[in-house]
Amino acid sequence: MERSETTATTRLSTWRQVKRMKLLYLLLLLPVVQLFIFQYIPMYGVLIAFKDFKVARGIWDSPWNNFEHFRTLFSDFIFLRALRNTLIISGLKLVFGFLAPIVFALLLNEIRHVRFKKITQSISYLPHFMSWVIAASMLVEIVSPQRGIVNYVITLFGGDPVHFLASKTYFVPMLIISDIWKEMGWAAIIYIASMASISPELYEASDVDGANRLQKMVHITIPAIMPVVVILFLLRLGNILEGGFDQILNLYNPLVYEVGDIIDTYVYRVGLVEYKFDYSAAVGLFKNVVGVVLLVTANLFVRKVSDHGAW
Repeated sequence: MERSETTATTRLSTWRQVKRMKLLYLLLLLPVVQLFIFQYIPMYGVLIAFKDFKVARGIWDSPWNNFEHFRTLFSDFIFLRALRNTLIISGLKLVFGFLAPIVFALLLNEIRHVRFKKITQSISYLPHFMSWVIAASMLVEIVSPQRGIVNYVITLFGGDPVHFLASKTYFVPMLIISDIWKEMGWAAIIYIASMASISPELYEASDVDGANRLQKMVHITIPAIMPVVVILFLLRLGNILEGGFDQILNLYNPLVYEVGDIIDTYVYRVGLVEYKFDYSAAVGLFKNVVGVVLLVTANLFVRKVSDHGAW
């Protein structure tokens, strides 16, 4: 009897809180509806990954293919090459592209001149607001063999012009460098915000103990932002098969397909250029399943070895 009364009281209290914050819930309604319409309803279309899709017959009436697309998937040399390239490019971005904002935020946090710090931070995240169409056009001009400033410096010191974006050797490093340049400042914002919440008393106590700035960074700042680092790392790991479609589509060419073609560009060519919607859906489904498995596995591992995790 007491338990049921407690439950009823809890429900009443919850309902009162909802009524008190009804405007906030009303504001939340729009993004929830948008998420449902554009993210959940289209999931019905994933059925075509298991069918021989015929546009005239529709999704449901198209015949089932007995997992034929998935068998084809792992015997397709071009897909396996795209999978390999995706893992390499995403892995390098995960290592360098994930660490760069952390290092940048730590260095920025050590700047004592407030005006210079704000200007540096503002300049660093401006590239994030440019589309990859614009950013790629700028990069093409900068590394152009005929008129680019990079090759101008190389020839000035007696070297030969390098076709960076048409070379299998240099294309992937150019992807990593340009990705860091574009996203480092924006990604650092959340770490800087996390550092701002650290109690100044901790730094004052370390001053009394005679700690230098490096020791403060190692023993106070980094442990304080570690929960944020872990969560963002897990989310990044879940997108390990996202090699950067917009970036690569605007930078690659047939000369570098061997090292630059990733799953997303492969799906684009197969699905929208060759009109193999069912096969491209199978590729996309495989990519998403791998991402979810990696995210869940990594989160379980992190929760076992620490107190942090995405959930």
